[in-house]
Amino acid sequence: MSGFRSRMLAEIAPSLEDVDEANVISGSPQSGTHEIATLGDVEVGVWEHTVGASSDVEVDEVSLIVAGSATVDFLDDAGAVVETVELAPGLLLALHAGERTRWTVREPLRKLYVAR
Repeated sequence: MSGFRSRMLAEIAPSLEDVDEANVISGSPQSGTHEIATLGDVEVGVWEHTVGASSDVEVDEVSLIVAGSATVDFLDDAGAVVETVELAPGLLLALHAGERTRWTVREPLRKLYVAR
């Protein structure tokens, strides 16, 4: 295992960058990750996304929302919404590799994730 012995989650600050213009839906969102540790081929880290909306293609991941307010829409191949999940602190969220999503962030979103 690489990484750390102990840290306060609030002290981990991902470097934020503008979301790729091709993925911006509205606003001027920024996002970033900070890897905390790796366990074999599994990564544990913190992800943040500022106010705005963007699209993404997911990897296998389980995350815990720790701050913010947002909606994530799961889309079919034609871009139609097939499921919507409201995100709030304390929510556990499972994402699956290849899923197409749209993130609409109302308050800066922060999650602790475990992904491969």
